[in-house]
Amino acid sequence: MEHGRADAVHAVEASGVGKVFAGRSGEVVALTDVDLTVRAGEFVSLIGPSGCGKSTLLRLIADLDGASSGALTVFGKPAHQARLDQDYGIAFQQAGLLPWRTVAENIALPLELHRVGKEQRRARVAELAELVHLGDFVDRHPDQLSGGMQQRVAIARALAASPKLLLMDEPFGALDEMTREYLQSELTRIAAETGAAVVFVTHSIPEAVFLSDRVVVMSPRPGRITDIVEMPFAGERDEALRESPAYFERVTAVREALHGAPVERANER
Repeated sequence: MEHGRADAVHAVEASGVGKVFAGRSGEVVALTDVDLTVRAGEFVSLIGPSGCGKSTLLRLIADLDGASSGALTVFGKPAHQARLDQDYGIAFQQAGLLPWRTVAENIALPLELHRVGKEQRRARVAELAELVHLGDFVDRHPDQLSGGMQQRVAIARALAASPKLLLMDEPFGALDEMTREYLQSELTRIAAETGAAVVFVTHSIPEAVFLSDRVVVMSPRPGRITDIVEMPFAGERDEALRESPAYFERVTAVREALHGAPVERANER
């Protein structure tokens, strides 16, 4: 992926970020001392065991929850201001489409909420439908689409306001393997074409390796970053990458990092 200019403001910068939840039997420390920088245009995956705080960190970036400690900025702004400025789009495991609205109407929803004019909305929806290869389906309703097509609509909706950052929480987790691999390839193409930075939560090591510029490995609760594994793959990914020795070497590196083994970073920046 393109990483933007060296002097560009970072898409995400977290310093000493922690999150504590109040539980029935006391406080639960979900995140502790998280330091992370995501460069403009960079694709970063968060991976770790269930309950390690991956989704919590994503929610903090998205201003869906507030950090208990530390500092967090999105394009140099507080996360709350970045949300108001539409600096990011977000997609979850469930597409979350409105069943009574067509594909076009679902994609247009963020634009309607921000009072974008009708003609401008129509042009943007057409552009996005083509970007996710759904130009022939804009008049369909969600129940007429496959799960993979619904997720492409959700990605298009997340991109509607031309965000510089895309936040994704296991968006392909509920899909079959063939659809999942297809959408992984589509996502690398879309990220390259839009230039958006991506923060992507996943439980899948192969998925993280295929998609990412860097894979951030997190520990069991309390969640913290234990390793960051660089990926030496430039540009859009293709199916040949999945069979390459370099790909399998990086899958092994991430797996070892998850299990606490030392990682050799052949392409450390």
